[in-house]
Amino acid sequence: MFTESAEFYDALYAFRDYTAETARLAAIVRAAHPGARSILDVACGTGEHAMRLARDHGFDVDGLDLDDGLLRAARTKHPAGTFFHGDMSGFALETRYDAVLCLFSAIGYLVTFERTVRALDCFRRHLRPRGVVIVEPWFRPGELEDDRVVRLTAAHGDAQIERTGRTRIDGRVSRLHFDYRIDAPGGTRHVSEVHELGLFTVEEMAAALEEAGLHAEYDPVGLSGRGLWVAR
Repeated sequence: MFTESAEFYDALYAFRDYTAETARLAAIVRAAHPGARSILDVACGTGEHAMRLARDHGFDVDGLDLDDGLLRAARTKHPAGTFFHGDMSGFALETRYDAVLCLFSAIGYLVTFERTVRALDCFRRHLRPRGVVIVEPWFRPGELEDDRVVRLTAAHGDAQIERTGRTRIDGRVSRLHFDYRIDAPGGTRHVSEVHELGLFTVEEMAAALEEAGLHAEYDPVGLSGRGLWVAR
């Protein structure tokens, strides 16, 4: 998904308050499981949450992602963690964890209800006793504006990046069309990506969690206004 943008992902999302997010996540994990020490961050991206949860809050954090470019960044950023290449709907690790996280709406990339259930079941099977699953969902149907355009700019080394994102809604699927302009000393290049994320109601997410054998509570605000599921 981030084939064209992994190298400057962190620059584009530098506006996020990772310090506040990880502090809240640490509090949520400890409230749900006071003795928690180990965390698996599924769809970990460049490992920013993993690094901060370990460095600032004392957790042992590993990660899993499907994108090799993002994993390279995560391994560099948090060398104490183990980062696995894998699909979140079908991975099998030897280690079990006190908490499994899936943040920044990455669960939406599964697109279908069936794959979402498979992923949640996979999360559950990687928990230790009394473990907790924390999932930040994507937007619900009707919340995204069709054909909305958002532009982000960032500096990455000697390059200036501009990303133009256009949202298209096709039934229960949102497609984010990202066009990048990269101005560097060697010239200007243009690359594009299309990201597909499924749109699920709160009731559908609750049903997916239940089908996966998880008992969940829902916070409608969560870390960034998109809501948060905390499940056991």
